Amino acid sequence: MSQQAGYSPSFKRPAEILRLRRKRARSEGVSSGVRGSSSSPSNGAPISGVRPFSPGPLFGRGLSGGGVKRRNPFASIENTFSSPVKKKIVIYTDQDGDCLDSAGVEGEKSATTKSIPTVGTVPFSERLLEAEKQSISKVQKPASLSEEDSLFEEDGDLFQEGRTPTLESPQAGTATCIAPPVCEEYPADWSLKTRLLFTSQLPFSWAEQPKATEEAQGLIQNCRAEYSTIAQSIQDPRTCPELRCGFQQCLQYWQHPSISWLSLFPRIGAERSFTGQNVPWAQDMAVQQSLMSDWSVSLSSLYSLLKARLCPYFYVCSYQFTALFRASGLAGNSSITALLSPTTRGLREAMKADGIEYTLPLLEQKKKSKEQGLMGNCEETGKEERDSGASDKEDDDDDDDDGGLSWLREMGVQDKIKKPDNISIQLHKDRGAVCLDHKPESVVCVSGTHTFTLINFLINCKSLVAGAGSQAGLPPTLLAPNAFRGATLHSLKVRSVKVKTQVRTGFQDVNSLEVTGPIMPHSLHALTRLLRPAQGGGFSTSLYTHEPTAVLNTHTVREQAVPVVDLGGCGLHHSTVQLLQEPSTLGKSALRQLHMNNYSYTWKS
Repeated sequence: MSQQAGYSPSFKRPAEILRLRRKRARSEGVSSGVRGSSSSPSNGAPISGVRPFSPGPLFGRGLSGGGVKRRNPFASIENTFSSPVKKKIVIYTDQDGDCLDSAGVEGEKSATTKSIPTVGTVPFSERLLEAEKQSISKVQKPASLSEEDSLFEEDGDLFQEGRTPTLESPQAGTATCIAPPVCEEYPADWSLKTRLLFTSQLPFSWAEQPKATEEAQGLIQNCRAEYSTIAQSIQDPRTCPELRCGFQQCLQYWQHPSISWLSLFPRIGAERSFTGQNVPWAQDMAVQQSLMSDWSVSLSSLYSLLKARLCPYFYVCSYQFTALFRASGLAGNSSITALLSPTTRGLREAMKADGIEYTLPLLEQKKKSKEQGLMGNCEETGKEERDSGASDKEDDDDDDDDGGLSWLREMGVQDKIKKPDNISIQLHKDRGAVCLDHKPESVVCVSGTHTFTLINFLINCKSLVAGAGSQAGLPPTLLAPNAFRGATLHSLKVRSVKVKTQVRTGFQDVNSLEVTGPIMPHSLHALTRLLRPAQGGGFSTSLYTHEPTAVLNTHTVREQAVPVVDLGGCGLHHSTVQLLQEPSTLGKSALRQLHMNNYSYTWKS
């Protein structure tokens, strides 16, 4: 080993090694360090494929002819002989031979070899199964290359060139791409929102300080139900008049009653906002009657518009509950529907006394799921349960006749224990209905002609208006997307600010747009429809829901097929109408976050 030129395993002093290196560089020149040199070892030139022993920078750095990487002085002798180029792993077929060639010289590379396939060409599990089959059966592979081999060769070339290989199927030679599904729309949310917070990397300067002509154009478009065509992509949103006018149009809504110094939404749990305010009608019965008379006219006007499908929906917000009236064809229903939440047992009993038929959708769904779970039992078990159920029913009837105290008579102690009165027994029977009060499960659904009876019930119901407290004598708030008798046009409040958010590397500027007020479903969809092209198909939204209205997303469709009803005259954009016609899928929850990335929606509820 000591006879090999270019290797000195017994070096001791780095200074001496450096001196020898400089001396050899001066005597032999740069050409002695070139790889593949054919000089004789006896002349002191390094052997081909042997790295020089001395440490330091590459030989001939900065000179023509290239250089040779120094050898690691701590490496073993086995590592001194290395290929001048990077090793390439090649695989021979059984007919080509069993040995591997790692010389790395292009002229010595066999023509029958093929590069190893890159990851992504064939799934790892399939390649592992194929290798096991070959090792067990020892079936020789034919010499001719198959379609998969050609794919492997192409991917191997890509891998050698440093490019990213494409994912290809082993069955077909076409490239495939795995991408998440594109959702161009989000589910309809029938709950009322109190605040929207939009964030984006692009500024919201186009939504700030509208011109007088743009604001006037937006107001007239809202009153006439006209919508401008907006391009799918906008280069400069600030100079787009259609976008700025459409944004002003989205902010408008109609309300009754309208009191400038009071915020009449929300009404549930809003006693603090009314405390200390000037309420001259609280002690004046004449003013209260005048307010209720105007309110009755406005409510009747809204129902007439709803029945003619000129108004898609409206809300009745009282201090106890919120009612949503929807026209036929919306949310998958073929008739007019109304949802009330939350309700109490007294309100439901009063509705039943006036002949209003209603259903409890959430309780029906819960009962239906229990029945489906019991259908998996066998016939014999079902027969036994029916027999036992019939006997239990007879026992229950006997117990009900005696107030459920027949077991005391059997024990002979009925005279020693005081029997409860009939009122206590009735309350015990109705405990299930009382437990629903003020809960989401107490939502009531009224459909068909009974909605007209419900309107008359609300007009004549004395408990609809608070008799005491900060909201005493104030009628419920009516909210609608269209004009009606006695309505006042209001506008949502908008504020655009730039905030800094903390990231891993520091702080990042994020643009935000805040919208506050009673935000109805059509306003939310109209705003997102404008932000889609204005923000380049990328923004995020935080939605703050008025919690008592989240249950209004309850599924109420009983028909299997969704009816087709013409709602072209309701005053909403056709895309908004299509969204609101779909059956509700959120249940008793509401949208909390809405994200758009690359013109595709994702959401959380």
